[in-house]
Formats: sequence, C-alpha cells, structure tokens
Amino acid sequence: MSSESERTMDRPEERRIVVGVDGSPTSRRALRWALDQARLTGAVLEAVTCWIYPTMYGVVTLRPESRCDREAGRTLARAVAEVAGVRPPVAVRQSVLLGHAAEELLARAHGADLLVLCGSRGRQAFAGASAGPVDRYCLNHARCPVVVVPGPGC
Repeated sequence: MSSESERTMDRPEERRIVVGVDGSPTSRRALRWALDQARLTGAVLEAVTCWIYPTMYGVVTLRPESRCDREAGRTLARAVAEVAGVRPPVAVRQSVLLGHAAEELLARAHGADLLVLCGSRGRQAFAGASAGPVDRYCLNHARCPVVVVPGPGC
C-alpha cells in the first residue's frame, strides 16, 4: 500500500493543522503562524491545550478535574480569540486534553498535515538549543511534518 493511500485512509479529504497552545506569548506566535498556514492551504486549524493534575512534592493535589479543565479551556479560548479574532479566516477547533502535552499532541496530530509547536529552550538551556522537551519529543516521534516556531531570543 502506498503512503499516499495510507494518508487518504487516515483523513478522508480534510486538511488539518494541529497547533499546541499553552497561553504563553510564544505559543500565541505559533498559533498565529499556524492560522496563516491554514488560511494559505485551506486547512482546518485545531488548537490544542493539555493539562495534567497539579502535583505538590510528588503528590497529586485534590482539585476537581472540571475546574482544571475549565481553566485550561478559558486559557485556550483567550489565546484563540486574541490571535484569530471574532471571525477567523478558517475553521478553528479547540481541544482541551487531559494528559502530558507531547503524548496528547502526537495522538491528536495523527493523520494531520502538520503539527505546529512553539519553540522554547526549557530550563536546561545550552548554546544552540532551540527546542524544549515537548518540542524535542514531538520532533522525534511525529508521523507528520512538524514546525517549531521559535520564541523571542531563539
């Protein structure tokens, strides 16, 4: 079976771009880039934010799941509204997922045309590094093309 026919089976006819959004200025920059690319290619844009249960000293704090999910959803909605405006030039879907960002983004990007991430140096920065742990993991494991939009100073 050819790779083109495999792609067709994964996503019938819809072009789709997935972008990770955490509410930071750098992720808004990635969202803006992804929105422009979706407009140019006629793709649907899926803005994704992920969250995990907050921990303190290795113990999961007891906060209602719905509260964390709602806050993550509000953060995502604010970022999309700020970048895309009231009438986005393309269809924009918003997804709030419970789980580790790298794993959830890769799962959501399965069959997508493109995965867009914001670049960050992370806490363990060294000269020449431009990808944080989520970026690096996605770059190494994605089954679709990945674009890392650099943050300021990268």
